[in-house]
Amino acid sequence: MAKARKKARKSAPKRGMGRRSAGASDAISLLKSDHRQVENWFEEFGSARGDSRKQDLARRICQALKLHTQIEHEIFYPAFLEATGEEDIHHEAEVEHDAAKKLIAEIESSGSGDEYFQAKVTVLSEMIKHHVNEEEKRDGMFGKARQADMDLQALGEQLAARKAELSGSAEQRPRGPSGRSRQDSRATARY
Repeated sequence: MAKARKKARKSAPKRGMGRRSAGASDAISLLKSDHRQVENWFEEFGSARGDSRKQDLARRICQALKLHTQIEHEIFYPAFLEATGEEDIHHEAEVEHDAAKKLIAEIESSGSGDEYFQAKVTVLSEMIKHHVNEEEKRDGMFGKARQADMDLQALGEQLAARKAELSGSAEQRPRGPSGRSRQDSRATARY
């Protein structure tokens, strides 16, 4: 029971950092919530026993990361760059996204039977941990966004709406025999 409470506290988004209140649609709270969800799935993957469970978790992780990187790329990153002028931070984040997208595509095109499947998911986990740390550290992208006094509430609403739109279109895609969308591998390339 104590472990469950500790895990719930760990995965709960932190509130109240900065000048604007961090409501449910605050951009940084939304993005951090995505980070915590994927971190939890990576932890579950690490302790999962069966191939089908690992495959399901890898699918969830990849789909969540594709949605997350797309809304950051389309909405948050351009707003951050415009508000702060922090090209180095912006460019590094974009390069990290590109590297993750390539590995996600490899994971999606393979399966738990691939001898490198586990290694690919492990490396993706390490890449994402680094990326999240870079965004969330005190002088990282999120800290600088708060210092720039960006309208994080309005950005959060845009991010949530775009994420819902993308999630809805992903659910409506026809599924192939493997259960994956026939368009999944092609969609990855455009992120």
